[in-house]
Amino acid sequence: MFSRTHRDHPIDQNIQYLKTVGPKRAAVLKRLGIETVHDLLYYFPRDYEDRSQVKTAFETVHGEKATLIGTVTGVRETKPRPGLVVTKLLLKDGSGFFMGVWFNQPYLKKQFSPGQKVVLTGKIERLTGQVQVYASDFELIEEGEELLQEGRIVPAYPLTEQLSQRLLRRIIKKGLDEWAHRLREFIPPHLVEEYALPVLPAALKEVHFPSSNLKAQKAKERFIWEDFFLFQVALGLRRLKLTRISKPHHYLPHPDILEEFIERLPFTLTAGQNSAWREINRDLDKAGPMYRLLQGDVGSGKTVVSLLFLLKAVGSGLQGALMAPTEILAEQHYLSLRRLLKDSGIEIGFISGGLRKKERLLFLERLRGGQISIIVGTHALIQDDVEFKNLAAVVIDEQHRFGVRQRALLQSKGHYPDVLIMTATPIPRTLALTFYGDLEISTIRELPPGRKPVKTYLSTDMGSVYRFIRRQVDLGRQAYIICPLIEESERFDVQAAVELEKELSSGIFFRDCRVALLHGRLKTNEKERVMKSFYSGDVDVLISTTVIEVGVDVPNASVMVILGAERFGLAQLHQLRGRVGRGSQESYCILASDSQSEDARERLKTLTRIADGFSLAEADLSLRGPGELTGFRQSGLPGFKAADLIRDQRLILQVRREAFKLLETDPELTCRDNMLLREELQARSMLNWGGG
Repeated sequence: MFSRTHRDHPIDQNIQYLKTVGPKRAAVLKRLGIETVHDLLYYFPRDYEDRSQVKTAFETVHGEKATLIGTVTGVRETKPRPGLVVTKLLLKDGSGFFMGVWFNQPYLKKQFSPGQKVVLTGKIERLTGQVQVYASDFELIEEGEELLQEGRIVPAYPLTEQLSQRLLRRIIKKGLDEWAHRLREFIPPHLVEEYALPVLPAALKEVHFPSSNLKAQKAKERFIWEDFFLFQVALGLRRLKLTRISKPHHYLPHPDILEEFIERLPFTLTAGQNSAWREINRDLDKAGPMYRLLQGDVGSGKTVVSLLFLLKAVGSGLQGALMAPTEILAEQHYLSLRRLLKDSGIEIGFISGGLRKKERLLFLERLRGGQISIIVGTHALIQDDVEFKNLAAVVIDEQHRFGVRQRALLQSKGHYPDVLIMTATPIPRTLALTFYGDLEISTIRELPPGRKPVKTYLSTDMGSVYRFIRRQVDLGRQAYIICPLIEESERFDVQAAVELEKELSSGIFFRDCRVALLHGRLKTNEKERVMKSFYSGDVDVLISTTVIEVGVDVPNASVMVILGAERFGLAQLHQLRGRVGRGSQESYCILASDSQSEDARERLKTLTRIADGFSLAEADLSLRGPGELTGFRQSGLPGFKAADLIRDQRLILQVRREAFKLLETDPELTCRDNMLLREELQARSMLNWGGG
């Protein structure tokens, strides 16, 4: 029996050392993410095919798929025309003769000889009394050997080039035979018993080569449970750790620069904003670092609250950082902060991949020296050469795209800085508990007073849409037209922003209007020039890609038109819709789509019915077309092997409850029943998320 305390454990060594693999096959398996024996055992089937019901030739029905066993009586090969080779295997069983047929696989002829027993599966064709099997799979029956490909429930795996189902099944069977019985169960015994979970060795065998459909399902459920359980225990440990840490920095209660900013605001903070700010302030006064999620609907004022947090740090002589998931969004935040703080004397820096080496070195030197008070950037902020003088306040614009590890890396840039994470739109509770289970949560539910709901319509008539925009422009309003692409693409039939700007500028609707173009390939100063023109009312119609998804607030803009709306997720559409409706006038969002897909149109109709982002997030999830929520599956999660956050959400609360209950009684996982769990977390690099 083995546990996995260290990464040099044999089960975590390179897969090439497993018999039947070797370096060449290991290189192929690596393309599937299989680098160790452990990876192999946890590479689960995507589906199963039940080949357990073996028929005789006499029992088969024309057109069905069936499994038969027969004895080889002969094999022959014909070439009915150039480029076509037909291999025919003659077999007999207790009911008569039948034939296995393959096309353009001449090498098979050498694999068969009279007297061999063969089991094969394929589509049945009965012609003038003759039974033919167009074989999709077969297996030679060796005395005393277990069948893998036939006569049982057979697993089907995701594949890559140079790897067949037959070969992968054999490799996995070899791994199971050698290792499954040597692994010990790490889920605590009382949970295995309470939830009737198959123990690890048996579950691995049943998930790959099940003895029944029921046992396959039970094994899959065990690994779903395991995925969620390990993740929730790791989050719980991280949460406990944060409560024991003392941060070295302290904040002034009421820094002048913060108070001045609040006084200069042209509006009063809403009850939700005030409540969130009080919760943040309470966290900042604690000895340990803050780790809080701030969520709210589009336009609820999350950015202002996050700016108060950054200003409290700067006013206390400390540094702040804002990290966004893409360079375009980071730029938008940078431009917004510069606009909001233009007369404050605070130096705001923007770090991008486009900086020349000399510029970058000078920039990083100013950051280390503390001259730059607030820095904005993407993943570039967590690169090794980015150092701060006294980083205390970190804001992460999450957008579901950063995982726990990325968040922890930025946190490690300071001596336990306080961290505030903002979500672009509200997320369903079960997903919040999975992704942000180690955070406290603040929610801003209401919008600023005076905001009218945005009227949302679905349209296929672009002429009517453009006429409507023109009427709004004539009333002194402004409009956005959103295109998903910058250049023409054969793959997508959405007009590019560049082409559309040329077309509309010279067309009948907007010939005498002021039309501008904004996209991610413009230089920062050019984007700034375009946005300033739009803010000041010098542009009537802004044609843009999704660069205006966040951080743009133009109260006079009353129309948002989204072309090819079916190509966006609901959350992103809602985010774009939130760019209008920021003034006191009626505002409109028009979803332009000529998609014939019923599912796509139903999804878009959901947006016309639901204005509230919290309700929309739940609807997005229930539609199983989760838009940006699909990003959850790959976004930094520690390798869920069986669990699906959408399909299996019913289990999340149950597993979370058990994980946190376990940590209440054994916060260090040192009890005898929990030591193997601790070792497993350590082996998967999940024991010390967030460093220390």
